Amino acid sequence: MASFRGTNMQAIVDACKAGRLAANPVVVISNNGEAKALERAMAEGIPGYHIGSAAFPDPDELDRLITNTLLEHEAELVILAGYMKKIGPYLLETYQGRILNVHPSLLPRFGGRGMYGRHVHEAVIAAGEKESGATIHLVVGEYDTGPILAQRKLTVQEQDTPEMLAERILPVEHELYVDTIRRIISGDLKLDSYSIEQSRG
Repeated sequence: MASFRGTNMQAIVDACKAGRLAANPVVVISNNGEAKALERAMAEGIPGYHIGSAAFPDPDELDRLITNTLLEHEAELVILAGYMKKIGPYLLETYQGRILNVHPSLLPRFGGRGMYGRHVHEAVIAAGEKESGATIHLVVGEYDTGPILAQRKLTVQEQDTPEMLAERILPVEHELYVDTIRRIISGDLKLDSYSIEQSRG
């Protein structure tokens, strides 16, 4: 699921095509009809759907439609790759412990509502942080609070601007996402060992 460019999605698709991931991307969903991610899906022969609040203003209907679309395509893992909408309760319940998200900081720092993209990197630099990086975590009802599955660090350079930091972190996100999914598939990383209920509290 992606809202804009879908570069993390493309990295995962490329890893599958190259045999680095023993997985099959089955569907792409975006809340944005103009998302580059949908173009990428079409180019790769992956079914893509624009499912957003403009066409489906009822949140419950939207939540169930997204969930049912994933179920119809027999998705086993839900991968959020720059998806900018909060996940609904029906999807959370149906895929509990199987929804992953990537965040461009070392959570729990610089996470939460409104902390995405450039906003994260601006906050990191403004705080004088020496390190930043990427985090893969399970998704729960509140933004960026689910159990952390993996993190990778890099050094914040004195000359970094938010744009420069974002450019350096993006490939870290790609590599970390692919590696985390690979570990889940191989059984090295067992999602059922993480307590979703505990993270909600």
